[in-house]
Order: sequence, then structure tokens, then C-alpha cells
Amino acid sequence: MLRLDLANVLSERIGPKGIDWPSALAAHAQRLEAARDALWQRKSDPAEFLGWIDVPEDTETLRRVLRFREAQAWVEDLVVLGIGGSALGAQAVAAALGKGPVRLHFVDNVEPEPILELLRKLEPHKTLVNVISKSGSTAETMAAFLAFRRWLEDRLGPDWKRHVVVTTDPVKGILRPYAQAEGLPTFEVPPAVGGRFSVTCPVGTLPLAFAGVDLENLLAGARKANEQARAALEHNLPAQTALLHHLFSQKGQNIVVFMPYSTRLRYLPDWFVQLHDESLGKMRDRAGQEVRTGTTAVRAIGTTDQHAQVQLFREGPHDKLINFVRLLNPSEDLEIPAVRGLEALDYLFGKSFFKLLDAEAKATAHALAKAGQPNYTLTLEQLDAYHLGWLLQHLMWQTAFLGELWNINAFDQPGVELGKEYTYALMGRRGWESLAQELRTEGVE
Repeated sequence: MLRLDLANVLSERIGPKGIDWPSALAAHAQRLEAARDALWQRKSDPAEFLGWIDVPEDTETLRRVLRFREAQAWVEDLVVLGIGGSALGAQAVAAALGKGPVRLHFVDNVEPEPILELLRKLEPHKTLVNVISKSGSTAETMAAFLAFRRWLEDRLGPDWKRHVVVTTDPVKGILRPYAQAEGLPTFEVPPAVGGRFSVTCPVGTLPLAFAGVDLENLLAGARKANEQARAALEHNLPAQTALLHHLFSQKGQNIVVFMPYSTRLRYLPDWFVQLHDESLGKMRDRAGQEVRTGTTAVRAIGTTDQHAQVQLFREGPHDKLINFVRLLNPSEDLEIPAVRGLEALDYLFGKSFFKLLDAEAKATAHALAKAGQPNYTLTLEQLDAYHLGWLLQHLMWQTAFLGELWNINAFDQPGVELGKEYTYALMGRRGWESLAQELRTEGVE
């Protein structure tokens, strides 16, 4: 079960900054129903990039991923070459649920020292490299691939091809024909799935298969989120959380803090930040008008950031909506022992670590509410593949609903493209000479 606790956003709890939830839901019911219906109606159009909705139903691709994993029993280290949506989802799930024995390494930056350190410690005969790029032109990913390909070929000779698997567009881009020419195994990024929505397709499931994640239950959880996203509003969890974000953005809460109380979920906020900010950080709406509504996502981890950021959240500007993620039950627990001479700590003696974690989460949420700082909690029954898949797909649906409420195309990223073009020009890519000259004129070399 994925539960939503709204107590700390209600006017009766936090005062003027709060909302009357039943009235708000009723007032926006027509818009939310229209958003829901529009998303489901458009999902069959590849141009809308809603293919992530149907991916959890693709059991044939899942079987192919699992067969490939079983055939590579020799792998001890898997290197994932990807950036942004090609890495963050798998990294978040692997940190939460990965059981090994294969070690996953994510190369998602082009800083040379960490790459060299990784190359020096890996054993090429036991290493598989998964290069992930839909277009095959992602500069960071392809630079890393060129380095790892050379490293494998220098040490393994022609056998290097057995140590590379490619995840890319089924037709377009430069990686597909290259992989075919070299005889490399390939998996598809569905054309109608954008990177930040790709964790349930082979972009995520292939590395997660090597991490020992229960993929069947991960996708089953995602299907549960789909079921809710199609339901009536009183049962439609992503529509409800999207409405929360919409209402509080109108009240001046233009920062969204995503704060799971779990070290195992430590990379989930990074994935959420990209999902939210790249999808919804738009200058123009679908009608070409300037966007006047929007929020910025910020990462935090409980309990660590109780000692780093909560001071600001409680007593700083009340421009934030805080989304806590808690676990209802631990998978394992540890008792806090009694120690003679430290009787001042007897309130801890005999209690469990999970009880302390849970108390800190509840206490922080209540302390923020007492200060009039709105916050809500999503609670997972436990941290397993089913509930994490449900949460991931829920957050993707939440993002899609917000795009509809704000009349924003949540599935493009025009603000990222100019930076890519400048990079191509600075690196001397053919066809970008005029832009390189423009940069030189502006003092960028």
C-alpha cells in the first residue's frame, strides 16, 4: 500500500498557509478529470511521449532482459555509461534494492580522475559495459564509451565485443547501426519514452537485472500506479498529489523538498529532481504564453538533513512544500542496547533503530506544521520492489498531471538543448562552426 497523509497541509493544522482539502478537491475536480482523460487518450500517439505508461505491461521485453542476464553469469562488474535519465533511475533503485553479486558502477560525468580510477581497478575479463544513449550523440556518454571500448580492446582483443551491450533507439541515431555492424547485443529505448521516464524500460531494467532487483514486482507496482491514475479522483493518488503542488505553488510555495526517511532511498531525490525540474521548468506553456506558475525541486534525506536543512525549512522563508517519504515497516531491525554508566540515554535503551527513525520523521513533520510549514507524507508499506515501482510510477504520473494543470509540455526539454549545442561547438563538432565563432565573439573559448 502507498498511503497519503495530508494532515500537515490542512488549514486546521497549519493555519493560513493551509488548505481546505475537500473543498479544493471538489473545486478542481473537473480540471483533474479532464487532465486524466487527456493523458490516457493521448498515450497512443508517439509524439506525445507517453509511452512510459505502457512500458510496465511489456512482459516480453522483461523476459528478454532476464534471459540476457542469465546468459552472462560470468559478469562481476557492470559499468553503466549513461547520464541523467539514463542513469539516475537505475542508480536509485539499485541503491534501495540491489542484492548483488554483480557490482554496479555508474559513469555519469566526464571528470577524468574517477573514470581513470575505475578503469584501473576493474578486471576486464569480468566486466560488462552497458552504454545507454537514445540518440547515440550524448557527448558525455559517448566519450566514456570511446574510452571503455579502447580499454576493453587493448586488454581483450577481438573478444571486447562480448563485454559491451547497447541500449538505444530501435531505429534512429548512430549507436544502432554501429552495434549492428559490430555484432553487439542491443536493447531498445522505446521511441515514445523520454530519458527521465525510462526507469521501467531496459534503460533501467537491464542494469537492475544484474543488481538482483525483483523486476517482475517492480513493474507490478508500476501497474498499480497506472490503475490509480485511471481511477476516480477520490482514489487517484497522483492526481491528488499533483493538485497539492498546484495549490501550494499558487500560495507562494515555489520550492518542493523531496525528503525520504531512508538511507536506501538516498538517490531517489536526485531522480525526482530531474523528473520534476526538467519536465516542469518551462518558460512557455503550450499556447506560447509565459509560464507564471512553477516550482523547483530540492533534495533532502532524513534523518541526515534534520541536522543540515530543517532549520531553514522551519524558520526560514515559508516558500516550500515538503514531501516526506516514510516506510511503515522495516525489512530488518536492530535493538539499541542498554549500557551501564549512560543511564541518561535510558529513553533509548531497548528501543529499536526503526522506532527512532520513525519517531524522528513524525517529529520533524509535526514541528514544521507547528511553524505553519506545509508538508505531506507518502508512506510505503515496506521498501521492496513492488512498493518502489509503485512510487516511481506515481511520481511520473504526478509530473504528467502537473503538466496538464499548468498547460506545460512535461515531456520535452528545450532549455537543455542550447547547452548541448554550445558543447558541440566548443569541442569542434562538424556543422557547428558558426556557433563556435559566435562563442568566440562572446569571449567563450
